[in-house]
Amino acid sequence: MSDDTDEPPDGGASEPTADTFTYNGGRVDPGESANIRYGISETYLGDPVRIPVTVINGEHPGPTVFLSAAAHGDELNGIEVVREVAHDWDHSGLHGTLICLPVMNVPGFLAQERYLPIYDRDLNRSFPGREGSTSARRMAHRIFTNFIEPCDLGVDFHTSTRGRTNMIHVRANMEHSKVSRLSKAFSSNVIIAGEGPSGTLRREATQAGVPTITVEMGEAHRFQRRLIDRALTGVASVLAEFGLHPESSVHWPGWRTIIDDDNEKTWIRADAGGIVDMKRGRGELVREGEVICTITNPFKEEDDIVTVEAPFTGLIVGVLENPVVYPGNPLCHLVGLSPDTRTALERERTTENSRSELRAAGSEME
Repeated sequence: MSDDTDEPPDGGASEPTADTFTYNGGRVDPGESANIRYGISETYLGDPVRIPVTVINGEHPGPTVFLSAAAHGDELNGIEVVREVAHDWDHSGLHGTLICLPVMNVPGFLAQERYLPIYDRDLNRSFPGREGSTSARRMAHRIFTNFIEPCDLGVDFHTSTRGRTNMIHVRANMEHSKVSRLSKAFSSNVIIAGEGPSGTLRREATQAGVPTITVEMGEAHRFQRRLIDRALTGVASVLAEFGLHPESSVHWPGWRTIIDDDNEKTWIRADAGGIVDMKRGRGELVREGEVICTITNPFKEEDDIVTVEAPFTGLIVGVLENPVVYPGNPLCHLVGLSPDTRTALERERTTENSRSELRAAGSEME
């Protein structure tokens, strides 16, 4: 008697199979990877504008996750994070699919400008995009429909704008349960809660059913290795949390604060124009009344020195790098901390200082 059934040998349960990842123009089967230059527009000469995309499709089923960077063309830290995940990590046991988009705003990247150098459009205010609309929205539409909508979750990397710098932190809609889980999995110390402006990738992807967070880290126009390494730890933690690397562990940052509308937070702005002498840096804890910076004129006349003090005790999340300001320009982004969080932060900083002193003493002995 012949056996025409689909039952596996010995009556065991069949192994679940991974899905093929498809996009308009191609496919990547389970167990395969592909480096794609995907056309999203054309230049004035009619040449294609292509973005680099790496798709890594694991042999085992699991979530599809996108990692994206350089929606603003001069924000470079995230590019290196996405490239290293795509090309330096071992994904041989990957459960799921990784979609890696290291440079979304290729025209801006080539010009080393924040915006698309086509009427200064902001790609990160153009999602989900639309065919038949502006050049920015057409580009956003092709990225979104092919590489964002098919995903289960995403992480979008940014830096501060030119002339400012941020400590690494997450921005996320914490009222969305899956976004909240994703933001905590990234294991940053600071999460700033909020839906995000209309047209941003994280807001529009989340509304389309793809929970997404923004990671802010450092400043434009440079690679900052310590921040890149810290972000790689966050990505590894996310992949562990959602089962793409099931043998890995989720990382706990040591302390965490979630900044929402109930917290003290403010952009401290200059009330005078001049040259800034910044006294405190990114990631520092300042006490109420402590001097953050002074603003002087070219002659440093004492009567004209403006002293800027912390209005409350808090953490400097973002700070000015360009030392010249007009009245109204932002100087720093200060957020409040709960007493328990403040204690944990102070304990961590004390431990770090002790380790640094021991390393310095060891170097001197050698």
